[in-house]
Amino acid sequence: MEPLHLKDRAVIALEGGEAREFLQGLVTNDTARLAPATGLYAALLTPQGKILFDFLMAEGDGAILLDCAADRAAALVKRLTMYRLRAKIGIALRPQLSVYVGLTGRPAERAVTFADPRVAALGPRSIGASAEMPDFLQGPAPYHARRLALCVPEGADFGSDKILALDAGLGELNGVTFDKGCYVGQELTARMKHRGTARKRILAVRADNPLQPGAKIIAGDSEIGEIISTYGSEGFALVRLDRLEEAKSPLIADTIPVTITRPAWLQT
Repeated sequence: MEPLHLKDRAVIALEGGEAREFLQGLVTNDTARLAPATGLYAALLTPQGKILFDFLMAEGDGAILLDCAADRAAALVKRLTMYRLRAKIGIALRPQLSVYVGLTGRPAERAVTFADPRVAALGPRSIGASAEMPDFLQGPAPYHARRLALCVPEGADFGSDKILALDAGLGELNGVTFDKGCYVGQELTARMKHRGTARKRILAVRADNPLQPGAKIIAGDSEIGEIISTYGSEGFALVRLDRLEEAKSPLIADTIPVTITRPAWLQT
């Protein structure tokens, strides 16, 4: 796997003895499971259970590090700071750190490196000082192509305050712990899990022509989903699984024939 520099990611550090406990009461995963060389995938939700931010967490460099979308990093710092109240922690961007995938050898050893907890085929993830990493690496385009091929949505695919955590597949992608204590949005997320009411999932969609976000996916007279993000003729759609299974007609989005892929990691 070719090593890549994910220049569209940023790193936020939470420092202080209360950082782990602080995050435990906010995010969807169990921060007690954080350990050296073990990363976690998690999200910060609205009280109604919709995704505001998703990120990977790792332990290192004297802090808990959040690997998040760069264009949402400042907003995430602001939201975490709002929740901080009297917690004795520091929350700040670390611009000297960068995110990489596929590092091996000395560069991987110099960084905080862990297996991607969502899907192993995404490759090892590393957070390291930019000055100590190779400076000739390719950018994130091949990573996003691999992510699309593996049907793994993230970041902008979810939008902000639009999609419920379980509809987004965070349960199957190891982003939610169902036996931990309370966190923001936990009540609705747990209710959906125990009642089995999460009938939608984000699936990969492909066509022979460019696709547009917001396009409804139709099978005959039935609407089965909506395209939520696009990358040319590929993208992600939020789909009703039951309607997809029942569909007898070809799938159409704005007159364009499309195919929908159910990923191997999705268990329903």
